[in-house]
Amino acid sequence: MDPSAGTRASDRDRDRVAQALRGHYEQGRLDYQEFDERVQQAFTAKTLGELRELTLDLPEEDLRQYRLPVPAEQRGRAVTGLWGDSWQSTALRTAWFMWGGVSALNLVIWGIISASTGGFLYPWWLWVAGPWGVVMLVVTVAVIGTRKDEHNL
Repeated sequence: MDPSAGTRASDRDRDRVAQALRGHYEQGRLDYQEFDERVQQAFTAKTLGELRELTLDLPEEDLRQYRLPVPAEQRGRAVTGLWGDSWQSTALRTAWFMWGGVSALNLVIWGIISASTGGFLYPWWLWVAGPWGVVMLVVTVAVIGTRKDEHNL
C-alpha cells in the first residue's frame, strides 16, 4: 500500500480531481451517471488515496494537464539538482532583476560620463551586460528545458 494514500486531501486536491474527471467526461470516457458519482465521491474524499481510486482506470496523459495532487514526500524526491521546482522561478526572476539593475546602473554611469565629457565614449558597459546576459539566457533555456522534460515523464 502506498504510504501517502492516508494523507489528508485538501479542497484544492478535490477540485483538481473533479476537473480531471470533467475532462474525461468531455472526451467520452465516462458517461454522465459515472461522472456524477465520481465527482460526488471526489468532493467527499478525505484522503489522497480515495482521490486516486477515482482516476485509476483513466489514462494518465490527459490527467497531467490537471496536475493531480502529489504527496509531500514525493514532491521532495522530484526536486533534483540545483534548480528545484520549489524555488527555481524565484531564483531566475531574482537573477534577471539583478542583471537588469546592474546593467541599467552601468548604462546610466556611462551616459553621465559621456555627457559630462562632451563626447561619445566607448560603450564599456556592454562588457558587463553582454556576457552576464548570455549566461543568464543559457541558464534560463536550460531550466525551461528541464521543466518540459519533467512534465513529459
